[in-house]
Amino acid sequence: MKYIVKLIHIHQVTHNVKCFRMEKPEGYRYQPGHATDVSINKPGMEREIRPFTFTCLTREPYLEFTIKRYPDHHGVTDKLHQLTIGDELIIGDSWGAIEYKEPGYFIAGGAGITPFIAILRTLFDEKKTSGNKLFFSNRTAEDIIYKEELLKILGENVVFVLTREKIARYIHGRIDEKFIKEQMPDFSKHFYVCGPDPMVAELVAGIQNAGASPDALVFEK
Repeated sequence: MKYIVKLIHIHQVTHNVKCFRMEKPEGYRYQPGHATDVSINKPGMEREIRPFTFTCLTREPYLEFTIKRYPDHHGVTDKLHQLTIGDELIIGDSWGAIEYKEPGYFIAGGAGITPFIAILRTLFDEKKTSGNKLFFSNRTAEDIIYKEELLKILGENVVFVLTREKIARYIHGRIDEKFIKEQMPDFSKHFYVCGPDPMVAELVAGIQNAGASPDALVFEK
């Protein structure tokens, strides 16, 4: 099923990330962590389809995407960031492999945080954040998406990791198998992983090598 939805709100989240809110079709359903296929409803752009994750609570009267711009690609994200209120998107039905099961460790790299945003917002809304911890890797501090909100949701249970900057109160380095063993000692918990494909592949292997059950891993396959 395809739906044409009009943009009703746009705001800048970071230097290269925007939040897009749009009309919600009557009866539209999705689970926190799920995505849909998106294209721009303009001549020549309708077939340029990319997946994006919903980042708002399911009870909101609108739909929302939080999208990072990749200007060097001169592709869909670049064109999305040029849209204004009143422009239209074409979306499909929702889908996805990332769904919340039980408390655990969330590991995100860059824009890979987006599937976790709706999950964490929902847990906060339902007062069920206890037992969860987020490790969020970015190149620099200015790249961190929804930093203040994540701190509000998780408090001391959010850890920011920077790969290209050394700043007090942030961990400098990479999230790898050694990091996992040091920072995530409870392998009876679930592990939720999302980020660039090479990062996900490395972390999934590292988490399993460290002792976690494959059934405890939640990621896009």
